[in-house]
Amino acid sequence: MELKSVCVFCGSRMGARPEYLEGAKALGTEIARRGLTLVYGGTSVGLMGAMADAALAQGGKVVGVLPQFFLSERERAHKGLTELHLVDSMHTRKAKMAQLSDAFIAMPGGVGTFEELFEITTWAQLGLHHKPIGLLNVADFYGPLLAMMRRAVDEGFIPEARAQPFACETSPAALLDQLQRAGQPLAPDKPMLRPDQT
Repeated sequence: MELKSVCVFCGSRMGARPEYLEGAKALGTEIARRGLTLVYGGTSVGLMGAMADAALAQGGKVVGVLPQFFLSERERAHKGLTELHLVDSMHTRKAKMAQLSDAFIAMPGGVGTFEELFEITTWAQLGLHHKPIGLLNVADFYGPLLAMMRRAVDEGFIPEARAQPFACETSPAALLDQLQRAGQPLAPDKPMLRPDQT
């Protein structure tokens, strides 16, 4: 699969460490440098805004997807995007971001970032997509998550074959290299039913 666009999930806050901001800027820059389209949540704040700004500064294409109820001072739409899709809900936002993207990266973030990462990973497990997923593990932010995944395998909740559902790197370039080489990250347990079969 040719990689043309990458969806990034990350925080709407800057976080406590300068490394997080540096990582967001580096990722946005590297995505643009490779001629890839950045797809993200569409805001101008936090790591999300910094990453978008960095990609745009390199002449990159940046596509935002934002629920209309986020059009506020707290989490406002980025004014300089190549495209901004306004949608009606968080569910529609995630579906649209997935539709527009060939791969997914999670950077440091909060509950929303975790939820997006696990939903897109679950969709892969169910066979709803076969697009690679990666973690940009800035300052070992995702070390505890990887340990929890290992715990779930050891306790019999995740098959050993799915112990490593994500590519994981500390460098944007190395992570994008992995995603560009990746095939199907997760094989489905069984074929999905069509809507008319449910």
